[in-house]
Amino acid sequence: MQQTTARRWLAGLAVVGALVAGTAAPAFAQAPDAELGIYLNDSTIAAGSAGKIESPILFASEPVTLPEAQVIVDTRDLAGVATVSDADGVMDCEPPSGGRFTCTLPFEMSFDEFGGSGYVNLLIEAVAGAEEGDSGQLTVSFSAAGFDTVSFTSDVRVGEGVDLAAAGDLELTTRPGGALTIPANVSNVGDTTAAGVVAVFFHDYGINSTQKFSNCTYEGDELRTCAFDQDLAPGAAYGTELTFRMGADTAAPSGKGAEHTFMTPAEFEDFSAYLADLGISFGQPGTGGVLELAEAEALRSRRVQADTDPSNNWTSVYVQVQGKQFADLAAIGASLTGEKGDVVEAEVGLTNKGPATLDSSRSGNSITRVDVKIPVGATAVVVPEECVPFDGRDVDWEHYGKPGAAWYRCPSSIFIKVGDVQTVTFGLRIDKVVPNATGTVTINAKCECDGIQGDLDASNDVAKLVINPAGGTGGGEGDDPGLPLTGAATTSLIAVGVVLVLAGAVGFLVARRRRVRFVA
Repeated sequence: MQQTTARRWLAGLAVVGALVAGTAAPAFAQAPDAELGIYLNDSTIAAGSAGKIESPILFASEPVTLPEAQVIVDTRDLAGVATVSDADGVMDCEPPSGGRFTCTLPFEMSFDEFGGSGYVNLLIEAVAGAEEGDSGQLTVSFSAAGFDTVSFTSDVRVGEGVDLAAAGDLELTTRPGGALTIPANVSNVGDTTAAGVVAVFFHDYGINSTQKFSNCTYEGDELRTCAFDQDLAPGAAYGTELTFRMGADTAAPSGKGAEHTFMTPAEFEDFSAYLADLGISFGQPGTGGVLELAEAEALRSRRVQADTDPSNNWTSVYVQVQGKQFADLAAIGASLTGEKGDVVEAEVGLTNKGPATLDSSRSGNSITRVDVKIPVGATAVVVPEECVPFDGRDVDWEHYGKPGAAWYRCPSSIFIKVGDVQTVTFGLRIDKVVPNATGTVTINAKCECDGIQGDLDASNDVAKLVINPAGGTGGGEGDDPGLPLTGAATTSLIAVGVVLVLAGAVGFLVARRRRVRFVA
């Protein structure tokens, strides 16, 4: 389905969580000082339609595990406007009574600041006789034993039903640095004139706009939205063509994805409020002319409208990038000195020496792994929370960040731009001074997991981690010095990748709500 294709910058509308390397998530310890949180986006519901499924996002300020957590749904302010019912989420929901009902998790569930959705799915339907512009509020509350109950209120309004449909999916071909033209076509397949439409774009890194229209928004060269103040007549089709250039640093051969969806202006207002809550921007308007949809009539009126069937609003484009261009990832080691009892910091990781940027945002898989072997005579007393004990074959997935192991495996991020330096920092206590005590930092190690294929230079995949070197510094598998540990593009390694899907999809979904950023 088009809706389930990865969309990087939706940033948590409803997100399928995927730990890098396909592992299970670590168990959370109870955090007595944690505060619970809940969010539910505003909704515009088409009159006479089958309604829309929305799911509250549940999160906590610190990792917690909650038995029998509850979500209370209060629909009393929606009387005469809309009904709300359980659409079969993970929670067990009681029948509505007096405009309220409670849903309870039937088992322990862990929450963190990233948050999750899909635990309770709410089907919101306009009541018979509701008219365009009718509105009310829906309040949801999140509670658990030992925590203060928190609530959030969202707006629900009824819109005139329209039915927009995007064109079919496409497959295109280009090369790094090559030109690319992507059509954006939409039809009004309903019986009601659509008063304006907004196109929202979700493009992989490297698909760079060559034009910047004043009615479109951009983050750098990445196209985000285009708003068309044009009526779309029933039975008519409209379209335009957008031009791009594939980034010169794109890996090849590879595949890139580009999706766009069409929303009514009212639905776009709801979506905008959601992204604003996340602190996510649509970017800035372009400075060029106005982009128009061909053969559309002039705007006559602006109505509160909602799509009766949003499942056909998406166009997915697969771009095959031809050629031969990949990247050289190099391990970063460290050279440290200290006395017995000292705790020294080892900042280790990797850098991308190019020429290609590596991007696995669609799969959510870590691009590579960083295996850190602790030097003899030292103990890892401070361990990054994303790193797990490792014995060279098996990984202890139950104990993320556990001190005292001799070897650790850490994931890289899901995006490594040319020139990026990505590191983690271990605190190593020197228990015994051993001259030239040497461990290793290894990237691209073989494992039964997804990861990088075809690194350009395997000779720099191992670097030394040395404590009290005897006449030398940490480096690679020879006499070369270690790579520098600083750089303008330095970022910490990211432990969890995500695959983003359209809001309202039914099923168990994990929403990554916080710490989501656009990759430029």
